[in-house]
Amino acid sequence: MHRSPVVTKEARGAKDELVSVIERFLEYLRVERQLSVNTRSAYGRNLNDMAEQLSELSLTAWPALTVNHVRGIATRMHKKGLSPRSIATKLSALRSFCDWLILQGQLQANPARGVSAPKQGRPLPKNLDVDELHQLMNMDESDPLAVRDRAIMELMYSSGLRLAELVDLNVGDIQFAERQVRVIGKGNKERILPVGRMALEWLHKWLAVRPTLAGGEEFALFVSQRQRRISHRSVQLRMAEWGGKQSLSSHIHPHKLRHSFATHMLESSGDLRAVQELLGHADLATTQIYTHLDFQHLANAYDNAHPRAKRDKS
Repeated sequence: MHRSPVVTKEARGAKDELVSVIERFLEYLRVERQLSVNTRSAYGRNLNDMAEQLSELSLTAWPALTVNHVRGIATRMHKKGLSPRSIATKLSALRSFCDWLILQGQLQANPARGVSAPKQGRPLPKNLDVDELHQLMNMDESDPLAVRDRAIMELMYSSGLRLAELVDLNVGDIQFAERQVRVIGKGNKERILPVGRMALEWLHKWLAVRPTLAGGEEFALFVSQRQRRISHRSVQLRMAEWGGKQSLSSHIHPHKLRHSFATHMLESSGDLRAVQELLGHADLATTQIYTHLDFQHLANAYDNAHPRAKRDKS
């Protein structure tokens, strides 16, 4: 049976002393800084929570606050499962409070300035599953703009293109006989990528109607109604619009198609190096993070391949 920690009379008294100073700080925020009620409430919640934890670490007065105290409560919050963002918010409130304590002559230096929150994980884009991709690309072939948009999305999903790579394509970069596309990626590096059957089919359909939109001397593969190369923003807006039209629950954007390509390729092949080359990543670690490949897959590959990692089967 879980029991709450016993709070001694001394700890309660220490907390009350710490909180009374916090209340003076909140009054300073109201009168001198003229911060909003919501902002002051947020400061109060964060600081009172930290005062309770600090009193449990035997802090009885703010002038005695040290870097070790701050590190201690940061560690406690992390162990309790608080997110890095929440910990960072609380530490930020404590830093501001300690700056005020310095102005009040209660501290000589700010002990919270030497403590940082755990690194926040990089959020990964969610990919579309195959059924969602079919739903997204169910378009009216009689509308030239719809044909163009489907050709764009089929090519991005087929070859894992970045938005900038797609927008920069010229008509001559598509090699239909070889079923390939030539792209210039980051660092001005050229890649030759395979193009799938559906993408080639819709590129043929787009090139058949492209003259109705493109100017005579325009080399860009994809053009807007203004008869010039389509912009990054136009592609983003059109994809978001199609996501709404096709009743998809998630926001559709170019990077999501690239991520879907990488995820589906990796799930089917398990070949991380091949996906790295297709995506144009200089660093394998980027591909590993991008495709949210779990460590177990790498560990198994290592165990099976490395001469000194193979286990004795006897």
